[in-house]
Amino acid sequence: MRRWLIGVALLASPALVGTVHLAAQTSLAEVAERTRGAWLAHDPQALVGQSASIMLQLPGANPSSPLDRAQAVELLRRHWRTAVEHTLTLRRVGEFKSGRGYAELVRCYVVSGTSDERQETIFLWFQRAGASWRLAEVRSAP
Repeated sequence: MRRWLIGVALLASPALVGTVHLAAQTSLAEVAERTRGAWLAHDPQALVGQSASIMLQLPGANPSSPLDRAQAVELLRRHWRTAVEHTLTLRRVGEFKSGRGYAELVRCYVVSGTSDERQETIFLWFQRAGASWRLAEVRSAP
């Protein structure tokens, strides 16, 4: 039985490495779209991803110095608690030679208990980490 498990592990390992390798070579546009989906789903852990720390500038919160993942997740949860998303559109994505990139989202939402739709722009800043991108900063602007 043990040999069988080792054999399965050896056969599966190239496929797993290939999957990780392909995921690591994701374009900035694909990462921005996944980040948009995480925001729309109010999934802070997916939004923060593998980032070790992240800067958040959100309405109602003081601009932060870099927060660790757990703090960023909690602040995002609180930020989304009363919001009902209507639309979240990826407006543009750009990449700089310095290994930084950005995405601009336009968010339309309603605060729970009201009917007034609000709009804001969300700026996402990414940092290249090898062949992948990590979210480094989230800024909200009315």
